[in-house]
Amino acid sequence: MLRRFLCTCNSGGASTVTVTASAKKKNVVFLGSPQVSASVLDKLILASQASHSIFELAAVVTQPPSVRDRGRKNLMPSPVAQLALDKGFPQQLIFTPHRAGEENFLSNLKGVNPDLCITAAYGNILPQRFLDIPPCGTVNIHPSLLPLYRGAAPVQRALQDGVTETGVSLAYTIRALDAGPVIAYEKFQVDDSIKAPELLSILFDLGSGLLIRELPFILDGSAKVKALPQDDSNATLAPK
Repeated sequence: MLRRFLCTCNSGGASTVTVTASAKKKNVVFLGSPQVSASVLDKLILASQASHSIFELAAVVTQPPSVRDRGRKNLMPSPVAQLALDKGFPQQLIFTPHRAGEENFLSNLKGVNPDLCITAAYGNILPQRFLDIPPCGTVNIHPSLLPLYRGAAPVQRALQDGVTETGVSLAYTIRALDAGPVIAYEKFQVDDSIKAPELLSILFDLGSGLLIRELPFILDGSAKVKALPQDDSNATLAPK
């Protein structure tokens, strides 16, 4: 059984993502790779296509194609790349660098003039040169209640530890691992019957909801002012 608790760390409250006809839409770049990331991208595309949306999806960044099934030799796109293609997103705007610090990739990223970058299980370290590009920053959906379980396997480690409460955080990305200021979070109480894949999917689904609700504040800069710094003394790590 899951019980949900929502906290937004700004005083603006929930808001619909709307814009006046004369305003210019903001450019958003999404970074993610596995299926849980694809579910976030799906909701982001839907929100961007809504009437009066304040943003448009300028590019998608994901891991390079790989062999995902034994016995197959053909390279397969990541779930995020496949969803973007299925939705008709331009292939030339789907970037697949091996590392986020590659010069060609950073040049391509600058070329789409991103106002904001959003990450959800992207799987690549972002260098400072990347973080310096979007003026509204880079925001990450992380499936834990930060500063708890910073790292690559927060859901698995939380369940391994037998926690009765976990959640998802929306936080700014800085060079330190999952240590940026928290914009919003949502808590859960979990029982011992839930498995990691199910919980991971649920948390990213809820994280995408947090993202859509907070986008107006992130894009107008007010979220950065009101985001709460993490208490590093309470941090725990969640390595693979």
